[in-house]
Amino acid sequence: MRDYRFGFNLRDTTSPADLRETCRTAEEFGYDAVLVPDHLGKDCPSPFPTMVAAAAATERMRVGSFVLNIGFWNPAVLARDVAATDLLTGGRLDLGLGVGYMKSEFDAAGIPWQPFAERVDRLERTLDELDRLFSPDAPDGYRTAQHPRPPVLIAGGSDRVLKLAAKRADIVGHTAIWSVKGKPPGTLRTGSHEEFAERVRFFQEQAGDRLAEIEVNFLIQAVVVADDRRAAAEKVVAERNLELTAQQLLDAPTILIGTLDQIAEQVADHRERYGITYFSVHEPYMRTFGPVIKMLRS
Repeated sequence: MRDYRFGFNLRDTTSPADLRETCRTAEEFGYDAVLVPDHLGKDCPSPFPTMVAAAAATERMRVGSFVLNIGFWNPAVLARDVAATDLLTGGRLDLGLGVGYMKSEFDAAGIPWQPFAERVDRLERTLDELDRLFSPDAPDGYRTAQHPRPPVLIAGGSDRVLKLAAKRADIVGHTAIWSVKGKPPGTLRTGSHEEFAERVRFFQEQAGDRLAEIEVNFLIQAVVVADDRRAAAEKVVAERNLELTAQQLLDAPTILIGTLDQIAEQVADHRERYGITYFSVHEPYMRTFGPVIKMLRS
């Protein structure tokens, strides 16, 4: 099994000084990657310039899009920005891609909201065009620092996206957060262990002989340090209005709860149970989770 890798999902870009401090603190904790989401809104950073700035602020950490909403990107424009970012970061870019799930963001951008199948088709066509444009034989192509291109992460939980990741990705991005059927797009719920385990098994079956070649990433939604795990879980269920019992939440992979030792044990269990070696947390939990990294690597 691969060695551990850890990343955090950057949201704080209020000033250059704050970004540098956040990224350098993460590097001191032992994080391996600064990840940048692709959402719209006043508190949402622009992925490519933020990744360049994060790489400039650090010495060794990789940077990654986590993940680009493929509906926002023309493949030719995307190839240009990927190539420039890979060169400017010294070959430290991981390219994360997804189909998008927030209809409100498409509406805000004036981009037509397409059915899910069409969004997956667009992702597949984009992958084909990126492969072509990063080929050394393409007359209209782009040069990257990594060859033949930066590693690609494909994130999602549906059959079609997991099949595509099994076929084309260097990294698969798992979550245990599912869209709620019958609700507006972007309405999410926390999945159970059983649901997530089934998705992991499905991906592994689809990957077949490629499984050992694909790094497995998982996005942790929250990290709650507490001496009493059950009491903390009951509080999270109440605060987030989750449709899970406290025990189901403790069994689920999405939120890590307990003492630092217990959280380290949960991560190690995720590694053995699901084959996850690359763990990511949201920025508000970067410092909370940081001490766990050294514990897992000791």
